[in-house]
Amino acid sequence: MKLFVSGLVNVETNLRIRSFPVTYYPVDYPFFGISTSVSGVGYNVSMAAKTLGDDVVFSSLIGKDYEGKRALRTLEKSEIARDFVFESLDATPVSVILNEQGDGGRRQIYCDLKDIQEKTLNADSVKDAIASADMCILCNTNFNRALIPIAKQMGKPIATDVHVLSDIYDSFNRDFMENADILFLSDEDLPCSPHDFLISLKNAYSAKIIVIGLGTDGAIMYERANDSIVTLPAVNIGGVVNTVGAGDALFTAFNHYFMRGYGAIEALKRAEVFAAIKIRYDGGAKGFATEEQVDEVYRNYEFK
Repeated sequence: MKLFVSGLVNVETNLRIRSFPVTYYPVDYPFFGISTSVSGVGYNVSMAAKTLGDDVVFSSLIGKDYEGKRALRTLEKSEIARDFVFESLDATPVSVILNEQGDGGRRQIYCDLKDIQEKTLNADSVKDAIASADMCILCNTNFNRALIPIAKQMGKPIATDVHVLSDIYDSFNRDFMENADILFLSDEDLPCSPHDFLISLKNAYSAKIIVIGLGTDGAIMYERANDSIVTLPAVNIGGVVNTVGAGDALFTAFNHYFMRGYGAIEALKRAEVFAAIKIRYDGGAKGFATEEQVDEVYRNYEFK
């Protein structure tokens, strides 16, 4: 399967902390608790899909700075083409993530987007890439708005993850929600129960699949084809190191399996396995499994 993925790439620093709230210390020594690597939703999704065996065309914006050069080197090393990664920003986005020790998975993200939300992407430059793709994964960043009508006009399935949402008519995310065939989000900051919010979303928008990630409680999904809602508990295989990027992993793996013909529930089960493997590694772009590795865990795991 060939995917067109457009979204953020940034340099990410992870810091392991003792607990939330953070207690003041003049200095602390979290040995091997600080790591920096290239990440970002667009890059994470691309790496996850590529590891699962998909052909990925990646598009993003970076700066002509050290962080941008590091991103380009990482893309080259990852064998992800840089043809549609444009050096049009004043500086490359960076993020810092505080990760709580233990299996709770709580983290706090500080994302400095620099001037990326003020920039546009030349839609004509990626039209051919969109035309050749089986699916478009358009992350919810401003520069992707111009790509939505192109993908729709070409009849390409659109998948998007709006992450944290508290209003179904949120002005920033509305374009993405109105046009998504597959819509993902997190349960963080919801104003009501995930079930009720899911019903509101399915009534307001036409997405064929809507999934709300519930963290350690799993995921809840609406499937329009049979007008059904199902909740799956999280897959727990232990060894949790860092939950950052778990949502990206769940989202990517679901798209991969669903587009390959698996039923929605089976696709979500395998996506949960993929995410459970991923969070055993430190960093948003690390720990992605192959189909064979997912199958091995899937065969031996007892789903409830």
